[in-house]
Amino acid sequence: MRKINKLLVANRGEIALRVMRTAREMGIKTVAVYSEADRNALHVRYADEAVCIGPAASSESYLRGDKIIDVCKKLGVDAIHPGYGFLSENAKFSQMVKDAGLLFVGPSAESIEIMGDKLSAKRAAAKYKIPMVPGTPDAVTDRAEAKAIASQIGYPVLIKASAGGGGKGMRIVENEEEFDEQMERAVSEAISAFGDGAVFVEKYVASPRHIEIQVLGDQHGNIIYLFERECSVQRRHQKVVEEAPSSCLTPEIREAMGKCAVDVARSCGYYGAGTVEFIVDDQLNFYFLEMNTRLQVEHPVTEMITGVDLVRQMIYIAEGQELQLKQEDLEINGHAMEIRVYAEDPTNNFLPDVGNLKTYVRPQGNGVRVDDGFEQGMDIPIYYDPMIAKLITHAATRQESIDKMVRAIDEYEITGVQTTLAFCRFVMLHEAFTSGNFDTHFVKHYFIPEVLKREANQEEIEVAAALVAYLMNQTKQPTSGSTTVPVAAKSKWKTNRVK
Repeated sequence: MRKINKLLVANRGEIALRVMRTAREMGIKTVAVYSEADRNALHVRYADEAVCIGPAASSESYLRGDKIIDVCKKLGVDAIHPGYGFLSENAKFSQMVKDAGLLFVGPSAESIEIMGDKLSAKRAAAKYKIPMVPGTPDAVTDRAEAKAIASQIGYPVLIKASAGGGGKGMRIVENEEEFDEQMERAVSEAISAFGDGAVFVEKYVASPRHIEIQVLGDQHGNIIYLFERECSVQRRHQKVVEEAPSSCLTPEIREAMGKCAVDVARSCGYYGAGTVEFIVDDQLNFYFLEMNTRLQVEHPVTEMITGVDLVRQMIYIAEGQELQLKQEDLEINGHAMEIRVYAEDPTNNFLPDVGNLKTYVRPQGNGVRVDDGFEQGMDIPIYYDPMIAKLITHAATRQESIDKMVRAIDEYEITGVQTTLAFCRFVMLHEAFTSGNFDTHFVKHYFIPEVLKREANQEEIEVAAALVAYLMNQTKQPTSGSTTVPVAAKSKWKTNRVK
């Protein structure tokens, strides 16, 4: 066992700040690396030491593993936590860290490599008879071969890039007549995005739900699962709303999925925190999708319902400690919701809307948690993911958690950029979501931008009218000394506020 005394966080934003706070609680000194665009970021100011490693472009800063390791050597760092994104699932970087004599707060390079490719991940999981969606056993590039397999499986089918993610290189094919065109598009997009045109073909699951299982494993062969998260509300195949536990699983299915997730982790000798993702059909049959070999953005909802600090556990595991948690000790406590607050405009196809946070006031209260890396007056950089914060609520029941989330959204004040707050409020109040009867097509089925373009309420109309009348009156009078704004015009008039 090797104690960590100084930890470098090879990331930025709210995850870097989160890891540093946990490390400080454990008596570990922290080092931040940052790009020129993040010079004034909160994680930089919070760290014990901070080093600029390059320009704003991530390819010249946060993705430069060599520069990061050089900083570790110069400052006497013991370990590196990769957060999520950037180098967090990079097997080469994990090996570089190990070769440099440092601890990588995450899984081995071998585990990352196996699970980093969807097909090798499925081959590993198949040894444990994990349920799989019917499809190609290996990647294909030949159109005729892929088409023959699609006919055997039966339409509709899904063509998906082997090295893909984030919805790139993915096409749904409804019938044989459109297969050639969709195959060509999928391969072309996969080559453009990943430099690899290999795809696999699988049965398309109707009304799918995206449910994932959190696992923890130590370096002594102990692996546990910390129940599930539902991540079915997505836009552009990326998550926006997550919750734990899922509203549709029975205790029996939950246990079966948990045991399968543990077996997937065991199939690649996994240790650290990881997530095993499944797709669930409308009959509650579940199929293995992939494993994310890192901490997930949505990990706070698992922490809220289990009381387990996943970052702390990752550090213990990296030090070589055995898990003190046993499967039988874990239980679900209440219900947690998480929304991702992005600087995006939901009325304009969720396009990024970065800028300056002219107003930034977090919601407060029991059971409300905000993980962010910004404060009022800061800029949202154009160079990175436009996520401002994660807003999490926890309550005794699902409906109470939803109600608390709506209240928290209403209290969250952000001006200067458009955000996804209004969209997330729409989700929370929609009957399909509150009933639990929804799937990954929620946005396509229920959301149109017009629902967010609300009319001003009566109070706002009266305030606006009073303010206009006052200003018109002022233009008719000579200026002499101080003036007094009418009482009506001083009421709570806040622009860009979600009601």
